[in-house]
Amino acid sequence: MNRIFSFLKSLLLIEMLQGMWLTLKYMFRPKYTLMYPVEKVPMSPRFRGIHALRRYPNGEERCIACKLCEAVCPALAITIDSERREDGTRRTTRYDIDLFKCIYCGFCEESCPVDSIVETHVHEYHFDRRGQNIVTKPQLLAIGDRLEAEIAERRAADAPYR
Repeated sequence: MNRIFSFLKSLLLIEMLQGMWLTLKYMFRPKYTLMYPVEKVPMSPRFRGIHALRRYPNGEERCIACKLCEAVCPALAITIDSERREDGTRRTTRYDIDLFKCIYCGFCEESCPVDSIVETHVHEYHFDRRGQNIVTKPQLLAIGDRLEAEIAERRAADAPYR
């Protein structure tokens, strides 16, 4: 009996008629268009946008060149070079992220033991020249300095879920 019903359903194109009815129903409803630069779409608090490197409150950069973020990156978008300082600590000399390769998975952020690399909520960025897709250490630190208050606030709000 089930096979007969299925045959009749496919013969009469019931699914196609249901789809056409749904299209017809929504065709005459008023449309809502978001005026993008003026109106913004609500964003998830866990949205992952452009990267930033953070500093300690005393101004020293947090990155200790452990290279965990480089190792865990599935797209191989992060490149780190490091050297030892006079005081024996290790710091980065080069920290590059290729944003064309990056898949914004957040693994780099999760693997960092000192919360140095974070992904911000900024999604409005563009490139107009070749080579701007590779974000260097000074650029990442500048983004982190500019957005430190917002980054700290979002990290504190997300702390109970980590």
